[in-house]
Amino acid sequence: MDPISARLLARHPQKIDLSLDRIQRLLAAVGNPQDQLPPVVHVAGTNGKGSTVAFLRAMAEADGWAVSVYTSPHLVRFNERIRLAGCLIEDIELERILDQLDGVDADVRATVFEMTTAAAFLAMAAVPADLAIVEVGLGGLLDATNVIDHPRLSVITPVDLDHAEFLGTDLTGIAREKAGILKPGRPAVIARQQDLAMEAIETRAGELGAPLSVLGRDFDAWAERGRLTWQGEDRLLDLPLPALVGPHQIDNAGLAVAAALQLGLSVEAIGEGLRTARWPARMQPLTAGPYADEARIAGAELWLDGGHNPHAARALADALTQLDLKAPRPLALIAGMLANKDAGGFFEAFSLFGAPVFTVPFEGACRPPEDLAEAARQAGLRAQAMPDVTTALRAALSEGAGRVLICGSLYLAGEVLGASPDTWPT
Repeated sequence: MDPISARLLARHPQKIDLSLDRIQRLLAAVGNPQDQLPPVVHVAGTNGKGSTVAFLRAMAEADGWAVSVYTSPHLVRFNERIRLAGCLIEDIELERILDQLDGVDADVRATVFEMTTAAAFLAMAAVPADLAIVEVGLGGLLDATNVIDHPRLSVITPVDLDHAEFLGTDLTGIAREKAGILKPGRPAVIARQQDLAMEAIETRAGELGAPLSVLGRDFDAWAERGRLTWQGEDRLLDLPLPALVGPHQIDNAGLAVAAALQLGLSVEAIGEGLRTARWPARMQPLTAGPYADEARIAGAELWLDGGHNPHAARALADALTQLDLKAPRPLALIAGMLANKDAGGFFEAFSLFGAPVFTVPFEGACRPPEDLAEAARQAGLRAQAMPDVTTALRAALSEGAGRVLICGSLYLAGEVLGASPDTWPT
């Protein structure tokens, strides 16, 4: 665990307690920095948030904008959560801000995420930038980031089931929670949604007078002849395919293009951002570090993805199908998951592949590997529990796997990337 994370966990409750009272009091005590940010794009949703943020950041930076970004969770170092005008926050500055917040927290008793959010807003308010992109942590309405009252633009990526212990299993209710980031009269760009989710979002937007631009209705994007075609009501754009891998990235890219156009970014910068965007642990080919070295010696591809719910698994399965159509290779999965995730629903997406599954632990509240292996077996997959990623990778390669996907958790992905400084996100 990195020192900043260790400090936060030692001093503040790790629990998730969806409420705005504590964060509002904490921010008020330090001058309400959330009201002093550059123009904000606020991003909520179940899946695709990080990729959409990565595309939009790359587009804005390609247009010469200084962009600050707040995302969560981090993969290797806590600093990844806070990017100030293009650069990750330095340890010394982060420690200073946390000291300041600790000085006023005695009465508030903020959670780890609330402290993290307050630190991000303090840091972002102090550094001049042209744009701030803020990703929701969990939900929307009661998420600590939802103290932003006047976003330049709101974005809602696909809504699906996740975090059931906090958001429930009712899609309409979950969508209402996500739509909580919408603000009166402020525009929003909305991803393609299931009907119930879309109805809930539109209802909330109507109550607020928030104009919506919806993928599949007001604009669309698709891959055609090795390019990305984006069509709006009054324009048609021919753009590069997104750098991020998988058919689902077409929709993520299309959503980011719509947001970028609303911000006034140039078409040239939008194309460059699509071509250069990077987002670790999202169908990421691993080409460096000890695991990649071992796979390369065996002549195998190694991929990494942190998706951890059934919707993300279906996107992963589609991406693997596309890879197999281009270059067929025997597949194996190395999977680790948090104990509170829908493992059965996750593995069901891979049931037609017939790929072996090797389950592994990671630091934190992970599901025991044998229990996770049993969930994979119940989904019709051949599965075996392993003590660690190294052992699992060697087992997969010994069975002749030519394509190995490490998946199931961002925490597992972080441990994989953290195995070598060559793979640390920057």
